[in-house]
Amino acid sequence: MFWRTWPPSQPETLGRTDTRKSLSNVRMDMWQSSEIVISGVGVVSPIGIGTDAVWQSLIENRSSVRVRPGCELVREPLALAAPVADFDAKAYIPRKSLKVMCREIQMGVAAAVMAINDARIGPSDFAPQRIATVFASEAFYANPADLVPAFRQCIPLGNDVSAWGQIAPREIEPLWMLKYLPNMVASHVSILLDAQGPSNTVVLGDNSSLPALIEGVELLQRGWADLVVVGATGSQLNPTASVYRDRSRLARQVDCPAAAVRPFDGQRSGTVFGEGAAAFVVETLASAQARGANILARILGSDRAFAATHDQMADRLARSIRDTLTQSGICEADVGHVNANGTGVVAEDRIEAQGLARVLPKCPVFAPKSYFGLLGPSTGAVELVCSLLALRHRVLPATLNYRTPDPHCPVAVSGENQSLAGRMALVVNQSPTGQIATVAIESVA
Repeated sequence: MFWRTWPPSQPETLGRTDTRKSLSNVRMDMWQSSEIVISGVGVVSPIGIGTDAVWQSLIENRSSVRVRPGCELVREPLALAAPVADFDAKAYIPRKSLKVMCREIQMGVAAAVMAINDARIGPSDFAPQRIATVFASEAFYANPADLVPAFRQCIPLGNDVSAWGQIAPREIEPLWMLKYLPNMVASHVSILLDAQGPSNTVVLGDNSSLPALIEGVELLQRGWADLVVVGATGSQLNPTASVYRDRSRLARQVDCPAAAVRPFDGQRSGTVFGEGAAAFVVETLASAQARGANILARILGSDRAFAATHDQMADRLARSIRDTLTQSGICEADVGHVNANGTGVVAEDRIEAQGLARVLPKCPVFAPKSYFGLLGPSTGAVELVCSLLALRHRVLPATLNYRTPDPHCPVAVSGENQSLAGRMALVVNQSPTGQIATVAIESVA
């Protein structure tokens, strides 16, 4: 595994320069100044661990949505979920590190290890000071079982709040808090890689993944790093978190779990909660070519935007797409498919479809959430993996459960697998609170 041979013993670089770019440079000039590529991918998702397993699920149109264990007789939306199955963190992470990682952190670090190994980076390819990490994350909720011993000690003392302050430090592990801090994913990845460059964490709810990727790209373009490990992790399945999540977005069709999430379909009723992580190695094209890397895709351009009200979302999304295409130097006809946000929530899909239709009315639309629902901050990263695989295999997987077109969603969604002609894709993420992010990628195969 990669972490067994890291840190590098030699500080050599590949002819890199420490020249810094001024932050006042126009962002479009930054994009045009260097070509940025993805040279490694790792994924831990409900539809598979590793890209081969993910693609198999996509091409076979297999949903990962199921009834939660113990909820077989519960006819409520929370009874459905899309968990990651058969995940063994010990296969990717040193055992001694696991005790200070919650499940979300373990998944994120595992995805990063996969991406680094996929990129085939040698321990002396990059100086530690020139390696950066950027991860999308969220507030990780503690496992209630961790607090049970302390609560049991406090119960005989009644409602004396001061008892908790005396008992909890004795009954809770000293490093307990480190297991749940949002920035610890990037921190652990930096430690494993001996990455001494910038280490950033992006927390924007459902719309965290693509902004993290954009930040990683900009670190390269500013000259602050030569290699960036970008990723995202999250889970909506923690029982404590379930108390606080917005359940109004959940699918009401609980009788058939696999058919619960139906993006853009006329019979849709919402989404489901899931968990997952994905990570990418990004670097300049020159760097990847110099070390003979297997280049997966070029990142052509991007845009981040915000809509203050729901009424502005469709227009702002359309403008964001246009800005991304302009920045990428491509036209509407060049886009082979759109990887849509497609939550399956009635109002959200209609707003997104209206925005897409204003710019790309005939472009094939793919909604990966039909396979695994809402994964929190990691959703966009896992969806990006889906598009990378579609471009590699020249097949656009079906959007599951799309049977009845909604006249208010005038986009080209298909419930069947279809051949993919275009080499370019547009990945779109939105959140109910108004954040929008778009990224354009191009296959180099």
